[in-house]
Amino acid sequence: MSVLAQSTLTALLVAQAGPGVDIGIGTADNLAGGAVGAFLTTLIVGAIMIAVVPEYTERMMGDVLDEPVGSFVYGIIALVAVLIIAFVFFITIIGILVALPLLLVVYLLWAIGSVIAYLAIAERLIGRGDSWLKPLLVAAGLNGVLTLTGIGGLIAFCIGAAGFGTVLRSGLN
Repeated sequence: MSVLAQSTLTALLVAQAGPGVDIGIGTADNLAGGAVGAFLTTLIVGAIMIAVVPEYTERMMGDVLDEPVGSFVYGIIALVAVLIIAFVFFITIIGILVALPLLLVVYLLWAIGSVIAYLAIAERLIGRGDSWLKPLLVAAGLNGVLTLTGIGGLIAFCIGAAGFGTVLRSGLN
């Protein structure tokens, strides 16, 4: 077989097989799983915070409502800084032992801050009355529903950043 015939045959086989590249932005399963995860994280972390440190939770809710833009900017800058530091740690082999716990702590602080921000929004929407149950369920529902939609995920990220910034600012002051 000639070189031309072999290359033509190879090109036909590759074209017939297709590249196998699937460019999907998000499937319904991924979005639903993320929404359920966001709902449960907000519900569980919020219930723990309300049971263990209700005064801190209330104080942070007030702080995030008093200065949402400053908290958001602080949260975004801190998140970018932590990601850069973690990347630098990951470059070295020994640094991985530092980066993984750092990222775990940041994730937990993000979850706490996000819960605080969503609880503050839920309390503004429906009030609290005698019980934390309704605001907690509304906060978890808001986080889940926003995560379920595409653009809502960006809004959920911004709300989480504001809460994260509030938690960091209170911890550093």
